Amino acid sequence: MLKKQPQTNLHDADIDLGDQLRRCRKEAKLTMQYVADNAGLSVGFISQVERGLAAPSLSSLRSIARVLKRPISEFLEQPSSSSGATRRSRRISYRVADGALAYERLSANLPNGTLRSVIIHEPPGHRNEPISHEGEELFYLLKGEVTVELDGERKILKQGDSLHFDSRRRHATWNHTGETVSILWCGTMDVFGEDGEDYGTLESRKGAQGACPQSDNNGERK
Repeated sequence: MLKKQPQTNLHDADIDLGDQLRRCRKEAKLTMQYVADNAGLSVGFISQVERGLAAPSLSSLRSIARVLKRPISEFLEQPSSSSGATRRSRRISYRVADGALAYERLSANLPNGTLRSVIIHEPPGHRNEPISHEGEELFYLLKGEVTVELDGERKILKQGDSLHFDSRRRHATWNHTGETVSILWCGTMDVFGEDGEDYGTLESRKGAQGACPQSDNNGERK
């Protein structure tokens, strides 16, 4: 039997994601309402994320980072993929901050590639924040069943079912069962931050004007 890798948060545990996002937003002189409107999220959810009361999904973090004009890699380190094949025993399961969702990266970083893919493991009772953004995506239920809401219309997907939709439709998922759900997600949204929108790397902007400040263990700006 193949061994599953332990779930790992690849993001630096010493850096609070909510605090980092709030500092970046203030540095850019943006309101929470502006970030919410342009990320396709609610202002209440942005507030919860910044206060550390909620962890964004991978797509939500990507949307927020894009509005802030920061690469997602500044907020989350993710597994890289240099070839088109992955092995179940070698895939790393990771999370955004202390979020409930776990991810396994499947897709490779192909030149001019447009398709991204992950396996999402959604725990019992978890509800994703409603979001709308560019692109299209497809869900395929590998295990369990889940409720998907599209523009207020609910559909229940069971094992073996799939759903392909325009991501500009407001969408969310809810694991209404008592079991963990596993979803194959494929989409055109660059959740890994590998497309042509290069806002620079954290290392190249250290000490530069407009760089996103971080906090040390005492909460002071570095």
